[in-house]
Amino acid sequence: MTARTRTTAAAALAAGLLLPLVIAAPAHADATAKPDSSAAGSRATVTFTIPHGCEASPTEIVTITIPQSIPTVTPSANANWTVERVLEAGDSGAERVAQVVYTAKDEPLPSEVRDSFDLTMTLPETEGETLEFPVRQDCTVGDVTWDGDLVPAFTTTEAIEGGDGHGGGHGAAGASDESDEHGDEEGSEHGEEPSDEAGSTELTSGSAAIVGGDVIARILGALGLVAGAVALALALIRRRGASS
Repeated sequence: MTARTRTTAAAALAAGLLLPLVIAAPAHADATAKPDSSAAGSRATVTFTIPHGCEASPTEIVTITIPQSIPTVTPSANANWTVERVLEAGDSGAERVAQVVYTAKDEPLPSEVRDSFDLTMTLPETEGETLEFPVRQDCTVGDVTWDGDLVPAFTTTEAIEGGDGHGGGHGAAGASDESDEHGDEEGSEHGEEPSDEAGSTELTSGSAAIVGGDVIARILGALGLVAGAVALALALIRRRGASS
């Protein structure tokens, strides 16, 4: 075998070994919570995003578990899902939202399509507290739970002096807190229905889209690995040729 043949074979072998990483990459995208921090004691709207189904199986139910230290939660409506609040007795004896369950209405969410769910909540007064929100997906076949190292999490930051409880979120989340809180007090007529309409527009306009950004980033990363492996193989072949 000539040096050129050995070089070509090594490059083909490296590419063949790493190509499955490119193809399988989208399956490892994680469920997320954004933003991931806000001021302690404030109200914040947190968006939970489900990136894909259970392997190739579509998602029928999404269950978000709420940390015990969060006293109040108001889920936003989504035109394609029914929403249920699961209540339990809190530390003070009053009822609190323990879980928020979204169930697909007509058709389950395809495995290659993402969707998002907004929860507006009152954050605990403790600064620097990390709040974990385990998320479970029940699919037509199988299920997946985002917990442990993959759990969507949120951290409370330094409280805002003289704050009125509306300035907790970063960016758009903080700006929407006040309207969300008024929506809680006035009922579903003023709170849930606009969100429902927005959810419908969001899905039809393509926000529930194929996870293109994740795919591109992972493909570029895998291609970098391929290039590195090829370079290593070439170096080893040259070194072996020089020594012989």
